[in-house]
Amino acid sequence: MGNLFEELKSYQAKDIYPFHMPGHKRNEAAVDFLPALAADITEIEGFDDLRHATGILRESQEAAARLYGADETFYSVNGSTGALLAAIGACVRPGGALLMARNCHQSVYHGVCLRQLKNFYLYPKIVAPYGFGGAIFPKQAEAALAAHGEIQAVLITSPTYDGVTSPIRKIARIVHRHGAVLIVDEAHGAHFPFHPYFPESALEQGADVVVQSLHKTLPSLTQTALLHVKGERADRERLRRFLAMFQTSSPSYLLMGSMDACIRRLQKDGERLFEAYAHRLKGLRRRLSDLQYIKLVGENLAGQEIAADYDRSKLVLAPPPGMMSGQGLSRLLREKYRIQMEMATKGYALAMTSVADTNEGFDRLCRALEDVEKEWRKAGRRPGKASAYLQEDLIYGEPVIPLSRAAEMEKTKVPFFESAGRLAGDFVYLYPPGIPLAAPGERITPAFLEAVQGFWAAGLSVQGIFPGPERSVAVLKCAPEEC
Repeated sequence: MGNLFEELKSYQAKDIYPFHMPGHKRNEAAVDFLPALAADITEIEGFDDLRHATGILRESQEAAARLYGADETFYSVNGSTGALLAAIGACVRPGGALLMARNCHQSVYHGVCLRQLKNFYLYPKIVAPYGFGGAIFPKQAEAALAAHGEIQAVLITSPTYDGVTSPIRKIARIVHRHGAVLIVDEAHGAHFPFHPYFPESALEQGADVVVQSLHKTLPSLTQTALLHVKGERADRERLRRFLAMFQTSSPSYLLMGSMDACIRRLQKDGERLFEAYAHRLKGLRRRLSDLQYIKLVGENLAGQEIAADYDRSKLVLAPPPGMMSGQGLSRLLREKYRIQMEMATKGYALAMTSVADTNEGFDRLCRALEDVEKEWRKAGRRPGKASAYLQEDLIYGEPVIPLSRAAEMEKTKVPFFESAGRLAGDFVYLYPPGIPLAAPGERITPAFLEAVQGFWAAGLSVQGIFPGPERSVAVLKCAPEEC
């Protein structure tokens, strides 16, 4: 393997189609970008200052707010991670309480630790038999808020990495009735407002603070995100202060220029672009739905007890049990058909689409999958029974000690398979998408160990486990009954 720079140059020259982030899809015809060296400047005269925007950057952010229907919008050059950390800091006072979905991104857990907060969990249902998380529902929020009157903010992820949305409008009413602020991690939904084919955005449904990654689903450079505010429940001065804390003091003008170009293009031509995109996407999903073996998951989830709606820009492709795993399908598409998927698990492979995708790219994916099925039929292959890895429940650690306290306690390492009963000292998570399976202060159960062993057997990337001949995990040094 060469150095990173040379590897990037080499990869750029290959004919590999990206069904993954970022949303610009490396499609130069679909985006407006700047020549890197010529536009890499600092806060010189006439170019404003993101931390105290009064000129061109203020106008750019105001344009984004108008486009999305926000009262105020802030740019984040530290992605949704920085924006979420700022939202938590602004909306929950030190030592206060946050109600959060258990399938939140790891940055939310980091925010709890940094601000020394109490946290309570909302557990999503699991989409069986594929094993990804479903929606959070109003009755869950109502029960938690009624039980814990000290909660100052609620934070949920909608849509999820796999495209599932929660009923934000109903949840917002409940949260507001209890005097709390609703923050929605809509990192994967920056495209929602631009066509009715996609779910309604959280901002339109009454959320107070909404965080979106432009780079995930729109033509903008990696690391670009927006933080929207609507109404008066969130303190905007505190948001400004915390955004300054969680972003560099030397923001990249290449990133900010990319955001501005994306916003301007959507203002000028978004309706036409998204009408064409929705039309192409509908045709793609119809064609994929005609596959005989590989199942296109998602369309049937909307409106059921597992999801309020579903983001149809996500393509969750599940091979038949016993014939091929999701990782096997992803690997075959990459090696034989020069198609790179976003991620893969044992049960499915995920392709991400965007407005910058081409007809050629959509057709290449369809032809590849049709060819795969043709080979299966020729070989007389038939689906088997679903394997044990297609569990109906993700196995999380059991909360015992508050996360923010446990994160600061003394830790030690023990062999992973001897850790049952101990309290986790660090995060253990599948990556992607980076949702913790165990967090500091949670009891490691035999069922959790068995689940992780299954993930390893499936070839998934489990992070937070130390490698070596005898895998080990960080646990709290104190015995559980003494902690």
